[in-house]
Amino acid sequence: MGLDVVVGALIGADEETAGWFRAECDAIGAVLAREGVPGRPAWHEPVTGDRFGDRIWGYSGLHTLRRLAAHLAAGRPLPEPLADGERATEDPVLAAAYDDVPDDPAGPFDHLIHHSDCEGYYVPVDFAPVLVDEDLSGGCLGSSVRLLAELRVLARALGLPDGLDPNGDEVTAVLDEEIADPRGWQRYGTESFVCLQLTRAAEHSVRTGAVLAFC
Repeated sequence: MGLDVVVGALIGADEETAGWFRAECDAIGAVLAREGVPGRPAWHEPVTGDRFGDRIWGYSGLHTLRRLAAHLAAGRPLPEPLADGERATEDPVLAAAYDDVPDDPAGPFDHLIHHSDCEGYYVPVDFAPVLVDEDLSGGCLGSSVRLLAELRVLARALGLPDGLDPNGDEVTAVLDEEIADPRGWQRYGTESFVCLQLTRAAEHSVRTGAVLAFC
């Protein structure tokens, strides 16, 4: 199963999809209001402009990036890349992070870690603690502003070059294991790809004012 992200779901949407997503946005707005977070009318989902949509990776890919974030949040260096057959979710540091509850003050990577891996939203509003509410799809609401900041910290930790294209030949060669002696970010191919793709989505959300949706 693959994890897709969409930013700008109302843009070009058919009537049925648009009606459903407006209801989702209303639920987001209600949660923001209950939590005292300034949201609407500062944020109003756009119906025109550029729409972003792409495949991030399988759900497991998101967990590999969260694993790195969990180690950094715990004051540790980046862990060694996963060996063949290892699962990121079996890492005890990441498991402990998942068992924690997002709170105020927020941890350094809460918006990346404390979110569904298959559904839910990041809204282009700046707030610190991740919002947990059963009325929300996915149960958690993140800030794409905070997510972007967290991803940029991870990109620096990985040593990702500025302007690296996740769909370019350099990244593809790493993912296809065509590099004889991978170094730096190349040792973390999946994690780097996911970080780059999520960064593109979060940048688009912040720039356009549209919700980032996992689907």
